[in-house]
Amino acid sequence: MRYTYLILAAMFLLCLAPMPIGYFSLVRLVAVISFGVMAYKSYVAKKEIFAWTFGILALLFQPFFRITLGRTVWNIIDVVVAIGFILLFLYENNMLKKIPNNPPKNPIDDSPKLDKLDKNEFAFKLSGKLAPKELIYVASEEDPVLSDLFEKNPEVIEGWGKMIGFHVIYLPLLMKRLADEKVLKYRAPYLSDAEVATASIGNDFILKHLENPNDRKLISQGFMRTEDIHRSGGKDQAINRFYPISSASSEPIADQLHRIGKQIALEGHKGHGSRFQIDEKRLDDYQRASLPPSKSSEPDVYYDEWDACEDMGASVTPSFDADQHFNSQQMGENTDDLIEEIKERIAKLRQRGIAEYILEQLIHPDDRLSRLVITKDYRIVLPDYNNLEIKMEPLVKAVYLLFLKHPEGLLFKHLPDYRKELTAIYNKLKPFGLSDRALQSIEDVTNPLLNSINEKCARIRGAFVGQFDNYMAKNYYIDGVRGEAKKISLPRNLVIWE
Repeated sequence: MRYTYLILAAMFLLCLAPMPIGYFSLVRLVAVISFGVMAYKSYVAKKEIFAWTFGILALLFQPFFRITLGRTVWNIIDVVVAIGFILLFLYENNMLKKIPNNPPKNPIDDSPKLDKLDKNEFAFKLSGKLAPKELIYVASEEDPVLSDLFEKNPEVIEGWGKMIGFHVIYLPLLMKRLADEKVLKYRAPYLSDAEVATASIGNDFILKHLENPNDRKLISQGFMRTEDIHRSGGKDQAINRFYPISSASSEPIADQLHRIGKQIALEGHKGHGSRFQIDEKRLDDYQRASLPPSKSSEPDVYYDEWDACEDMGASVTPSFDADQHFNSQQMGENTDDLIEEIKERIAKLRQRGIAEYILEQLIHPDDRLSRLVITKDYRIVLPDYNNLEIKMEPLVKAVYLLFLKHPEGLLFKHLPDYRKELTAIYNKLKPFGLSDRALQSIEDVTNPLLNSINEKCARIRGAFVGQFDNYMAKNYYIDGVRGEAKKISLPRNLVIWE
């Protein structure tokens, strides 16, 4: 790629000479392809500024819809772009010179225990694997200088991670972020505010999952990433690479980070430094259980007046059977039918990679189900989950209360038999009377030939999984197998009607 920069620079500088028109067309074609490839590679490497720059240049030089700027302006652009390519060549050339021919000896190189792996590789249980492009700081013994640097200046390792195309994790800060983003409460709603505030984890967490506990003695402080999933002795193992770093080294910390980044880049080339071929897709197959993290805000899924949008689920199609279109969760969670607001919230509160394993092992959801209280004013409250209130639209809540009153469950084909009971419940939620539109909505939701009941069940499920993890939420919403009675599985001794 380095010498490509010089070739492109020469081509752009030749545009200053009186060249035939065909040459300029050739330059445009070569430019749009080159800039497109560079933009893509920069995007993959998470170098956003370069990605945007090359993308804009690709649009500028594309030969399909030519931009008329005049000969003088184009000459200036050609010179600027050529200079840019020359600077990129000089920069990359300088970076390559900094890579030592004989890098500092790794303190674990003399270990006879790693004869089947590269010298900086360790075998971990699958619970100790990381997601692709995930790099974690580990320490069997804390380095106070490094700990202080990373905790007070997280942008140091975060910025370095972006430069090398990795998401860098420092566990103490990760736990704080998970608490701030309400992830801990989502996974374990029974945790009190005090328990969430004091939740902590050390940088030696991942070392608990070493296949050989004695390897812990060979790991001081440094960064680790998963190279591959390897099968050994009839079971899968995570092969993790370790890159030591120390404040006591004569090499400055910045230079150590630079060297580690270069080492990772070199290992990424096929056949270099490892007998395992990196396969990010294979690694990613182990990360499918939940969605990537992000910040979240509390949505309000309650609407004071539901009548205006009750017809959403009431469309009639020939030979439609609501039961056959029910989105059962019995064979695994499916969120396709949830409203976008809830799906976005779930996506923001669920984690992948090392965060997922930390949550599973640190606060693994248990069977600590909360009581469900229906208050005198028909609010739905979970007192053992910090008095969490589950909010629903009036008709959706009425459907929920109907099923709650029938622990044996209800067959969709028998819903017309419960129309009067549902009307009585709905009337208690709207004591000022039901409009003709509301009565029509009740008729629609109890019609097994319409989709309205499925839409209400989806909203009920969304009201719960939008507040806490499906592992526990599945006990509270309506579910069942197609063709059979749909029910709320929560033990009725946990249901309290005030």
